[in-house]
Amino acid sequence: MDFAALLLTLMEIWLWTGAAVALVFLTWGIDRIDPDARGAYVFRPLMVPAILMLWPLVLWRWARLEAKAGTFMARYRPLRRAHPAAAVLLCAAMALLLSMGLSARQDWPAGIAPVQISEAGE
Repeated sequence: MDFAALLLTLMEIWLWTGAAVALVFLTWGIDRIDPDARGAYVFRPLMVPAILMLWPLVLWRWARLEAKAGTFMARYRPLRRAHPAAAVLLCAAMALLLSMGLSARQDWPAGIAPVQISEAGE
């Protein structure tokens, strides 16, 4: 199996796992962790693409909210404490990617002369 086939197989497994998580979470789990979602069925299909991609985060967050079914602010305090660290990491990653992009130079192939396709007036 070459690398491309392996990558496609892994992506397919990821999406099928995400589909299973989306099915269980949107039919049973979302009602348990979010009281405002009870009876609201129209928005759930809109969440399917995000859950397909981010299913590990959905499972982790679902487990955390099931364990701490306290007040609203107590449930979301850990996420808010992580915002400054995430902002610093994002800025550092952007600076690193920008410097890597600017440092990668492409040289013009030696011995190749530019060719004029047409005259300036045509």
